[in-house]
Amino acid sequence: MKEVRNVLQKPPKKPLHFVDLKHDQRVPYVRRVGELPIRTVNVLVYKPLIREPEKFQNTKYLLYRYATRLLLERVSWLVREHRRPNEGDGFADVIFSNRSNMSYEEIRNYLRLFLSQSASNPQKVQIDSSVIDPDRISAVEHSKLAGLQVADAVASGLHFALKVNRYGETEPGYLPHLKKTIYRHKAVGLGYGLKLWPEDFATVKAQAPEVINLEGL
Repeated sequence: MKEVRNVLQKPPKKPLHFVDLKHDQRVPYVRRVGELPIRTVNVLVYKPLIREPEKFQNTKYLLYRYATRLLLERVSWLVREHRRPNEGDGFADVIFSNRSNMSYEEIRNYLRLFLSQSASNPQKVQIDSSVIDPDRISAVEHSKLAGLQVADAVASGLHFALKVNRYGETEPGYLPHLKKTIYRHKAVGLGYGLKLWPEDFATVKAQAPEVINLEGL
């Protein structure tokens, strides 16, 4: 992040918000993110295909919590695959970018309830409880942690590639830089580092052709 700020001629320690940068600033930013030894997991929600949308509309932040569950499932698989014996305790430290109107205790409780059902319904519960502990979830201000700013750049890069703007255009130019960060299982990224919900890639693509930008990732 120091290098990015130097390139963009930003003051030291200035927090970066991808959406506030110009395109010619975003490109060197995501290029450097793509060169980091990191893995990324992304959940992409196409709301028009949600069945029973009223269920999510009637309960505040339910969709956010559900997407968090899908995200942490895949994070837990990634950590499980790569953790090393006798190094740490095997658990992930899950850090959210703090939103003032969000209750992170509600997210912890949601996950506690979800994980408590794992013994009776292992087919449904796919979060590895040896990796994710709700008590290890915290929230930090975006400006306080460089990793949160990197995560913002990744999520925003995908957002601009899929969100059709008022001119009917998308901006997929950030994706080639982020491609090698995507979590893959046996060389497959779709369903792992890139999770589409509520339907599969072909179904979403039929209604939202812009999803073609993800092909080849």
